[in-house]
Amino acid sequence: MEQATETRSKGYFRSSPSTAFDQYLQDIQKLPLISDAAEERRLARLAQKGDEAAAERLVTANLRFVISYVKKYQGHGLDLSELVAIGNEGLLKAVRKFDPDQGVKFISYAVWWVRQAVLKALAEQTRSVRIPLNQNSQLIRLARAETILAQVLKRDPTENEISRLLEESPEQVRAAKQMSSTEVSLDAPIDRSDREASTLGERFAGVDGTEIEDTTDYKLMKEFIERVFRKYLTPRERKILFLYYGLDESGEPMTLEKIGALMGVTRERIRQIRERAFEKLRESPDGRALAGFWQAA
Repeated sequence: MEQATETRSKGYFRSSPSTAFDQYLQDIQKLPLISDAAEERRLARLAQKGDEAAAERLVTANLRFVISYVKKYQGHGLDLSELVAIGNEGLLKAVRKFDPDQGVKFISYAVWWVRQAVLKALAEQTRSVRIPLNQNSQLIRLARAETILAQVLKRDPTENEISRLLEESPEQVRAAKQMSSTEVSLDAPIDRSDREASTLGERFAGVDGTEIEDTTDYKLMKEFIERVFRKYLTPRERKILFLYYGLDESGEPMTLEKIGALMGVTRERIRQIRERAFEKLRESPDGRALAGFWQAA
């Protein structure tokens, strides 16, 4: 699917002269969006099976999102056409890896891959701002927390919401946000004395292109989930959600059928317990956002 989809869509993935790029910007406005969640899941399942047309449809329906997202990264060494091309490559990667049965909208998943592609490219392009070593971990945690909560809440998080996730005071969050007020900060080398040192952008995106689950910063979200689950769910409910979302040691999401077989009950019984857990989270102050994020597909 990867090669064929890229070949058919290569006009969306390569930078062009400004006149051609202007034409591209006009052309994608005519491409239809996908407004129906069920249709999006259907296409994603087909794409998983290697259906190139379905993968192409998912990509083209989200090209406008890429443009709106990458605009904020202008002025740091790459022009808009280059940023769009790079972001589109991240979008294509998201289509190949997206699992529609995890209860997450495609665009909420794709934003990680678009951001990762752009930050990695900028990290290779910019080497100009020095950030003290004692600040880099704060910037990384803040950036991760903001993105996690934006996915969960479907809006920009408040300082209070970020502080609850990080278990820090709103004042500490405010200070960290002031530190990261310019995009170039994410592309600054962590140690200027070491030419091979990674940058914040590389640390945040993942130098080797791995997913969020493969990064140290994923622990931030997992710790928050564990706190919420312990507070509101029974051990059985916690186990089912951890297995379903791959939050256990294996890191591999399990189907309801497999969980049922493991626990000696039917798929339907597992589904009922999962839904009961969702309801508890929706009704709890801390877990409401998580329940919205993990709404069953």
